[in-house]
Order: sequence, then C-alpha cells, then structure tokens
Amino acid sequence: MPEPSEPTLDWETFQAVDIRVGTVLAVGPNPKARIPAWVLDIDLGPLGVRRSSAQITDLYTEADLIGRQVLCVVNLAPKRVAGVKSEVLVTGVPDEQGRIVLAGVESPVPNGSRLF
Repeated sequence: MPEPSEPTLDWETFQAVDIRVGTVLAVGPNPKARIPAWVLDIDLGPLGVRRSSAQITDLYTEADLIGRQVLCVVNLAPKRVAGVKSEVLVTGVPDEQGRIVLAGVESPVPNGSRLF
C-alpha cells in the first residue's frame, strides 16, 4: 500500500515556495555545528551570492561541492545555524542510511533559474 501523501496544496501555495538553482562557489566546515556541516556560498545569479549551512558531510567533500549546481529554497527567513546566518535551504533527500543526497538539475542551467 502506498504511503499517504501530505495534504494537497493549491497552485498559489506551491508557487509561494521559491526554489532556485545556484552554483556552489565556496565550501568550508562549520566548526560550531554539533553535527558536522559545510558552510556553502552559492551563486544564485540575479539574487546574488547566499550562504547556507548544510549537514551533507557524509556524502560530499569540498571538492565534490565546488561548481555543483544545487536547488535552494530562497524565500525562507534567514536562520542562525551554529553561528552561521543560513540564508537559503539547500534541498536534498535522505538515502537508506539517512544521509542527505542533494537535489539538483540534470544539465547545467543559468544560476537563479526557478523550479516550476
């Protein structure tokens, strides 16, 4: 039997979530994080460069992330995460071990492109 889905959303509610493509420019450890995390600087094209703290160290090294395009929720309020002002939420899905696998695009697209 399939898992129940969340309540359905109307189109306007879905459109309120602004998900954009950005390219990771810089990566460094978040030394204050209780669970290991990377601090990412992400180029979102016309939206500028934004920062995120992401718990993705299990599957991704700094070298894996530099130049990688990721999908980010850009219209959440900034949140302080272990001393870092996280301005965007980098999206991903947990694998069978609970490690986050990043969401992305199959082919390169311009930074700042919106997911529809």
